[in-house]
Amino acid sequence: MPVQQVLTDQRVPVKIWTDDVDDRSKEQLAHIAGLPFVHHHVAAMPDVHLGIGATIGSVIATHKAIIPAAVGVDIGCGMVAARLSITANDLDEKALKKVFDQITRDVPVGRGQHADDRVLVDAARPFEPGLKALTDRHPQLLKAFGKFSRWTHQMGTLGGGNHFIEVCLDESDRVWVMLHSGSRGIGNAIADYFIQLARKDMARWMIQLPDRDLAYFPEGTEHFDDYVEAVHWAQEYAMANRQAMLDLVLAALARHLPPFTVTTEAVNCHHNYVAKEHHYDADVWVTRKGAIRAREGDLGIVPGSMGARSYIVRGKGNAESFCSSAHGAGRRMSRTAAEKHFTEADLEAQTAGVICRKDKGVLDEIPGAYKDIDQVMANQRDLTEILHTLKQVVCVKG
Repeated sequence: MPVQQVLTDQRVPVKIWTDDVDDRSKEQLAHIAGLPFVHHHVAAMPDVHLGIGATIGSVIATHKAIIPAAVGVDIGCGMVAARLSITANDLDEKALKKVFDQITRDVPVGRGQHADDRVLVDAARPFEPGLKALTDRHPQLLKAFGKFSRWTHQMGTLGGGNHFIEVCLDESDRVWVMLHSGSRGIGNAIADYFIQLARKDMARWMIQLPDRDLAYFPEGTEHFDDYVEAVHWAQEYAMANRQAMLDLVLAALARHLPPFTVTTEAVNCHHNYVAKEHHYDADVWVTRKGAIRAREGDLGIVPGSMGARSYIVRGKGNAESFCSSAHGAGRRMSRTAAEKHFTEADLEAQTAGVICRKDKGVLDEIPGAYKDIDQVMANQRDLTEILHTLKQVVCVKG
């Protein structure tokens, strides 16, 4: 489906791939579109909803400037998925419950991290020189890291919120493993540090903004290059973190399921990140805040909620979207509102058939708090082609 709404009262237009967008999100999109360095237009994906500074589900192309808060505090957050050789016939409820328990033992969630003697610490070692170079120039970062100073032990950990690990079945009853996570506490600390620097720069230069979370670094200024270096470090760490977790999950499955092989190369994609790209005759910085890259042929993952379908997709290279796609269902209700509106009985009903937590602690992640993923996919038919439809049988939440 093509663009459904266009906002035109700003310096550049906002093109929106849905008619399901609230007024506060429209206002936030308009603020972004009014910035002097935004290139050509702002694209809003069909899962668009209110964020901090920049709207989640937005794609922002900028000329010689980056907005750190638009990239966000979970730098490099994204998805990884892989298909296995086994099928639904190789699964039973008893084995899947063992898989759920094994994953929760092997992959720390929430604020958890690995112990000192975990071999996964070695997976973080290649990232040490880059981080040291950054902290040598910004020693204040070491203080900002605080409780995240043992960041090596967070490699291969899930985190909290909407992060998850799932075992799924596709339309042919083939088994998939899929998970969602990012750069963990270290990425959050890096993001917050540079967001504060950007705000200070705006105050020093007396630049007035409609929202202080739209503070930006122009190319050539004091902190721009260091932010680019830091954000790329965190993005690579996030991708390695997902791969490390995937390895742990596959090992957990191998302990309780029949022998299997991974039959497709893992799809590993960011949906909170910034990259240099070429669009509309210009080299620009593209920030995807809750959106995946969907150039022609790109493989991507668009997950639903913990009780809904998810999709493996191939990009169509739609220029109007800056070759992008939605990153998931998108929230229609805040976490606080979901906890007030739904009950544990609702959660039980909406996750029927899925082995997962069904307690008050994950009530804010209830499927009813999210938009309809099938409508999201229908709205972006001109952005992606669906390759596989997945439905979870196990879900481990952060």
